[in-house]
Amino acid sequence: MRRKEMFKHMKVPARGAGTTFIAALAVTALAACSSPSTPSTPSTASSGGAVPQISADAFTADFSAMKQLTSLASQGKGLIGVLLPDTTTSARYVTFDAPYLKKAFEAAGLDASKFKIDNAQGSASTMQTQAEADITAGASVLLVDALDSGSGAAIEAAATARGVKVIDYDRLVKGGAKDRTYVSFDNVKVGQLIGQGEVTCIGDWKVTKPNVLIMDGDPTDNNAKLFAQGYNAVLKPHFDSNEYVNAGEPAGTWTPSVAQTTFAQQYTAHPDINAVVTPNDDNANAVIAYLQSKQVPAKTFPTTGQDASLSGLQNILKGYQCGTVYKPIYFEAQAAAAAALYLRASMSIPSTLLNGKTTDDTAKSDVASVLLTPLWVTTKNMADTVVKDGAVSVPALCITQLKDACTAAGIQ
Repeated sequence: MRRKEMFKHMKVPARGAGTTFIAALAVTALAACSSPSTPSTPSTASSGGAVPQISADAFTADFSAMKQLTSLASQGKGLIGVLLPDTTTSARYVTFDAPYLKKAFEAAGLDASKFKIDNAQGSASTMQTQAEADITAGASVLLVDALDSGSGAAIEAAATARGVKVIDYDRLVKGGAKDRTYVSFDNVKVGQLIGQGEVTCIGDWKVTKPNVLIMDGDPTDNNAKLFAQGYNAVLKPHFDSNEYVNAGEPAGTWTPSVAQTTFAQQYTAHPDINAVVTPNDDNANAVIAYLQSKQVPAKTFPTTGQDASLSGLQNILKGYQCGTVYKPIYFEAQAAAAAALYLRASMSIPSTLLNGKTTDDTAKSDVASVLLTPLWVTTKNMADTVVKDGAVSVPALCITQLKDACTAAGIQ
């Protein structure tokens, strides 16, 4: 969550239609300069017998479900290239996505030489170069977590021109490849959990006359749009009834320092603000740091988040964040790896795995999707979710000043 636009946002944010066009030309040129290949037609049965079936709810923390797909790993051809966006807007890509994707492929028996995981470090041009390298190396599937839809669509256009299958990972690429698959969590549900978490917290923390500031993610990120759809729907009845005051919804971002500046400006201009919807843990952490600099006490000013990051979980234990949306990334990584293995073996992804559709407003089409279920985490269920799953270690979470809070939450 958390993106910058290709050739538009390299170091300094800038926008213009021409830059996206240049990016598209650059990637399309790759396809033109390379020897063409004929796209394979997915089948529903392999030469060795029935195609293994796996469902979207089959994945577990021990990755055992991936062993069902070993025949796909042995039959498939070509490299699976994974393109991750950055290491700054969310810690998840290094801490969880990359190692979990690796573990998922290996659990299915895919040799390490048959998949490659790269991180673009926040640079769309770097991701373009990585995509070019994967295609040149014989990739048959690209798993793309694009920095923005413009650059992602250009990468996908070049890939499909070479017969490479495409999976949108975590966020939808608007205007992306026609026959792509989307693997993510139910992002409207994520937003609903954030909104309901805010409402519950306002009540639990006894916030009087709630003046709620709504802070969004980067508007170029389709996920940010879906999150906002979810939490705005939850909050609207409270605004309409005048139970809450809508203090505004400034331009969104996934950059914590920008989020902090935006919040400081809003808080200065509207000192009645006493609650804020923050769309992820990193932005919440930036807002919380500002509130603490103003000596705002714990459990008086609700904030929200998602990603179940270490900072987010600690802020929950400190009483500065209401909760966080936990998206077990080992579910997402396994689902994406499974989808990639089917495509690499020139097989259709089974309907048991494809459990939904996601609308691409730019392409004006629905994209076949694997949508996984998120969970709202507070002190009440932290021990039985993120801690039990090993998403965070107890020593890292329960630092000295949080020992009592961890004990109270049943974390040992």
